Parts: sequence; C-alpha cells; structure tokens
Amino acid sequence: MHRTDSTIRRFSGLQEFAEMLEQRGRLRRIARPVSLVHEVTEIHRRVLKSDGPALLFEKPVDAAGRLCDMPLLANLFGTRERIEWGFGLPTGGLPALAEMLAELREPRSPQSLKDAWSKLPLLNAALAMRPRRVARPPVQETVWRGAEADLARLPVQWCWPGEPAPLVTWPLVITRAPDDPTDVNVGIYRMQVLGPNRLILRWLAHRGGARHHRLWRERGENMPVAVAIGADPATILAAVMPLPESMSELNFAGLLKAERPQVAPAITVPLWVPATAEIVLEGVVSSDETAEEGPYGDHTGYYNSVERFPVMALSAITMRRKPYYLSTYTGRPPDEPSKLGEAMMELFLPLVKRQFREIVDLHMPPEACSYRAMVVSLDKRYPGQAKRIMMGLWSMLPQFTYTKLIIAVDPDIDVRNWADVIWALSTRLDASRDVTILNDTPIDYLDFASPKPGLGGKLGLDATRKLPPETEREWGRVLEMPAQVVGRVDQIWAELGFGAMP
Repeated sequence: MHRTDSTIRRFSGLQEFAEMLEQRGRLRRIARPVSLVHEVTEIHRRVLKSDGPALLFEKPVDAAGRLCDMPLLANLFGTRERIEWGFGLPTGGLPALAEMLAELREPRSPQSLKDAWSKLPLLNAALAMRPRRVARPPVQETVWRGAEADLARLPVQWCWPGEPAPLVTWPLVITRAPDDPTDVNVGIYRMQVLGPNRLILRWLAHRGGARHHRLWRERGENMPVAVAIGADPATILAAVMPLPESMSELNFAGLLKAERPQVAPAITVPLWVPATAEIVLEGVVSSDETAEEGPYGDHTGYYNSVERFPVMALSAITMRRKPYYLSTYTGRPPDEPSKLGEAMMELFLPLVKRQFREIVDLHMPPEACSYRAMVVSLDKRYPGQAKRIMMGLWSMLPQFTYTKLIIAVDPDIDVRNWADVIWALSTRLDASRDVTILNDTPIDYLDFASPKPGLGGKLGLDATRKLPPETEREWGRVLEMPAQVVGRVDQIWAELGFGAMP
C-alpha cells in the first residue's frame, strides 16, 4: 500500500533511504537474475516512463554470465516525490527549499523581531555545513587493494547497444586543488571501465573536476581522486546542483540535511570522502595519459562522438560490508537526469526571479534535453524588455549558457502548456521584428546540430504583447469571460455533475 508523509526526515545513508522507499511502496525488489547488458536499462526505462518505483536488482548478471553478489539500485530519483524525500522534504516541499536557498544566496535584512526569529533556521543550516570527521567510517568496513581492487567485481552496467565497455553512471567524483585543500569539488562525470583497475573520466572543460585537473597538470603531477558510488540522498543531490565553484558539495549536503556531514580520510589519497557512502574508488588521474572514450548513449538521445579524456588508475576500493551499487542510464528524455533537471530548475527559480524582478515564471522543458530550450513569462512594462531578459538569462548561470532557444511570453500564458505557448507564438510574434539571432556563442559540444563543436547560434522569440514603439498598431483585446459569469457557471457546472472544471 502506497502512502505519503508530511514529515521532514533525514537519512544517514543510501540503504536507510531505500528502506524507507520500500516501506512506502516506492521500491520494488527484483529477485530473478537480470543481465547488466542492456536488460537493466530497458526495465529501468519502462518503469521510469510510467512513474514507477525505484528498482533493486538483487541478482545482476555480468557480460560473462556471472552472478554478482552486490545488488544494483536504479531509478532512485525517477519521480519528483522521491527527489523531495531525498532532500528530506515532505511531498510538495520543493518550493520551501527553493525560497530558503534564495535567501541564503541573497539574504535580506529582517524587518521585525518576528522576521529575525524566522531566520534562525537559516543560521542553523549554515552552521551544519561544517563537516564532522569520523574515525571508523562504514564505507571502509571492507577494503580491496592491489589485485583485489578489480572493477569486474562491481555490477557495472552496459547501457546501450554498441557501447565499448561498462559505464559507471552515478559516480560522485571528489577532487581538490593542489595548493588549497578547502577548494573541493564533487562532480558527476561518467566513467568508462578501461580495465580491472583503470577508468576514463569524461568531464567538460568548464566543470570543477576539469579545472582541478588542469591545476595539477600544470605542476606535472597526477591528481588524487576519490569516487563515491552511492551515498546518502542529500549528498547525491548536492552533487547534482549547480553550486558556486567556491562551495564544496560535501559541505552543502550538510545544509540540506540540517546536520553536519560525516566525512573520513581516504586510505590511499589525501581526500575526504562521505563516511556513510556505499563504495569509494580511490586513485589518481594521470597528468598526461588519455584514452578514447565512447561512443555512449547520451541525454540527447544520440550516441556521443569518440574523444580522448584522462585516465584514472585505482589504488583501492573501499565499501560497506554489504553495499548497494547505485546506477542509472542516460537517453532521450524522460530519463532520470531529466527528472532531476526539472527539480533543480524549480529550486533555482526564486533566485532567478530575485535577479530579474519582472520574471513571473520560467520553464525548461525536459523534452529539450533539460536545458536547450526555455519559456519565460514576464510582467512587461517597457519596449525591448523581453530581449533584455533573454540576454540576461543567457549570461546568468552556466546551464543557461547552453540554452539555444528562449521564448518570452506574457503572464497570461502558462509556460508549461505548449498549447498556450504555440498560441502566443502564433498571435504575438512577427518574424520581421521579434526574432533575435546570436551567432558564434557557446553551445553544448554534444549538440550535433551546431556547425562547430561547442560553438553555435542562439534564438530568441519575443511572443509578448508589443508596446509602442515596438508596434504602430493598436493591440487586439484577448477574449475573456466576465468574472461574474464565470462565478455563476461554476455553480451550474457543479449542479450538472460534469466533474473537474477545465
């Protein structure tokens, strides 16, 4: 029996979260053997598309037909509800978290004693960002070194046909700057298995891990790295969020949980790791060795092109006594990353609205690979305002830099309703006046539509009502029923028993 919960709950680890999901009917155990080669992906894809539960594959089978004794957990964040619960929120709690994050990013002075008292939770949350060190962490109950540290012992997934090797899809890659141990980054970069103790780390040049690697490479040194696979849900979600480069995702997880994050020193590299993680891979990323990565199925719905990326050599694998291996796949939306992308956009909407006060709502459709298209509604007050907002949004967040289409509409248009948006485009846009094209701008290099890798155009469509001197014509009036008629018909509608009003 499914049930929801209005209480806020924090989770110390992944298995505690999974246990709660199972108790609430949101996790399904699969006891029969299932192949890691494509079958896990196809089951995950079908379940996610139907808003189904998280999946615990108890008997994953590798490419050689061998049964793995480590369960594989998939579709963990395949619904908005489970994302909210992962944040420790009750169902429907994302907006409250979004407002708190906006307040932390841009705090406002209290206007009264009551207002000041209401801000105490923000202070407590900030104090919770200080990590607490654990001497005997659960993640180091089992330690594999040397020949024991063999990636073939993990249930690493083969996601799509034609891929060259298994792929670690949910790694929390922990790196730091060579001269500043407080400059720590946790990024999610997929990792191709290259051999028993070698992997390829695929990261984009603007990401934190790539920046750290450049700093180590400039010194001619290999970079220490630790990779957590499976952690408490707040730590996983913190790694997904687009945080400032100066903020450690491990520390930020403490803010989300409202308790200090537990960390422990890795055993072979000078890094701190989540103490309650399921599995940690330790090693170094070579300063000069690279290998060809791919082709792999991507969030675009295509296979990416083959490119060279740096190689990581393992020095140890540590884990809980009976760990879960966390995995996912990427493909044409809907997939798990697109579900997470929707939630992350909702978290950052209050911040965007504080930056641009005239913005009423904003939507990045998951069908557009989560970030390539945007619909924004604004309270328009002067001519040219829509174009100003487009330029501002393209410059605000790194994710928005790769948005290649922005459609601006009025507040009477529901940005999540394509019927509304198409109507606005058809009745409020003129191609000779309302189209903005920018050439040679940064574009996701995975976008095969762009003429050059990483460089392409952006399109802005102004589907707002026009103000003089944007137009010399008198703007038409929108058809609208008087409020008193609507009120009377509401009563008639209920008496007729037609059900929910459209």
